[in-house]
This record gives sequence, C-alpha cells and structure tokens, in this order.
Amino acid sequence: MGTIMYGGATSPIHIEDRALAHLKVVIATKLRRNEAFTLSWRHPEDEPDGRSTIWLHPSIPLRFTFEEPETPPLNAKWIEELMQSANSTGGISLVDEVLDTPEPE
Repeated sequence: MGTIMYGGATSPIHIEDRALAHLKVVIATKLRRNEAFTLSWRHPEDEPDGRSTIWLHPSIPLRFTFEEPETPPLNAKWIEELMQSANSTGGISLVDEVLDTPEPE
C-alpha cells in the first residue's frame, strides 16, 4: 500500500501501489504544466466508509511513497482514462484499472 503526503497533513492518503504509480504520472504531468485540480478517491476497506477530495496545487509539497521498490509496468489506457478525468471539471477520480483488451472480431 502506497501513500501520498500532501502539504502539512499529518495523516497519509493510502492508495494501492499500482494505482498510485499511475496517479503519479498524471499528477506530475498536471503539476508540471502548473495546473491545479482536485483528486477524489473512495476510502480503502480498512478505513471508515466514505470518500475524500483534495485540491492539488503546484506550490503545495507532495510526496509519493511506495511499498514496492520496483515500478510496476504502466497501463497507457488507464493513464489516459485518469488524464481525461483530470482534465474534466470534476478533477481526477481514482477509477479501477482499465484493461487493454483486444476488440472482438
């Protein structure tokens, strides 16, 4: 389980490593462009029910920490879906991985 530490928050945001690796690509891209946006997610099963949203801004410190030392292979389709949500008025919504399956013939 990976974590995001954002700003002066004392409690980390827990996100599964694979999802966090994909989010990191999208978040870094947006922040590199000097764009602010929101990130929303459902709380993990081991936390109280609910969902959270944070406002991400390039001037606020951000740290990603991963449990696994190796970067997982990235799924370009999932990154594309996350980037599309990042560019919407609702900001990034952490959605389940989109599998790149071949079209039926």
